Amino acid sequence: MTTLPLATGNLPLPRWAYVPGETVEADADYETLAQVTALVPSRFGGHVPARHPALRLNDHGYFWESQEILEAVWAAAPQGGRERILLRACIQIATANLRLRMQKPHAAARLLGEALADLKALGLRNAGGDGFADGFPVLALAELVKVKLGRPQLAKADWVAFGSVSRT
Repeated sequence: MTTLPLATGNLPLPRWAYVPGETVEADADYETLAQVTALVPSRFGGHVPARHPALRLNDHGYFWESQEILEAVWAAAPQGGRERILLRACIQIATANLRLRMQKPHAAARLLGEALADLKALGLRNAGGDGFADGFPVLALAELVKVKLGRPQLAKADWVAFGSVSRT
């Protein structure tokens, strides 16, 4: 099993990426997903840490798994915080990436549009902390999503990696 460094240990990567419609749901690597989910606390105190590893799953092509973990992080994030807006946008992007892999470009474009709206809303809210949303390159990610949406037709290769945007 491949692992990535995590501030408090290792973030295990699933042994394979689950893609609905290509494999049966029982083929998802639920064992590894449970290990990663166990790294998410029931509640984050004050903010989601700036270096939370949940985004790494998306960047390694585990879109379905990323969506699942990001939803758990979103649920544990403080209510009304900037992190929840950014996490919702990241969930939509991971889901759009999955739809691209499933060759559903129209659904992916709709999800990317929703993510872009959240990223714009996030840009209007005050920053100034050390949370996940404060250190994240929101403007660069929004610009990348705009570029993807400006294409006449999205393809599998148009998926968005969070790590591909430069950190501010």
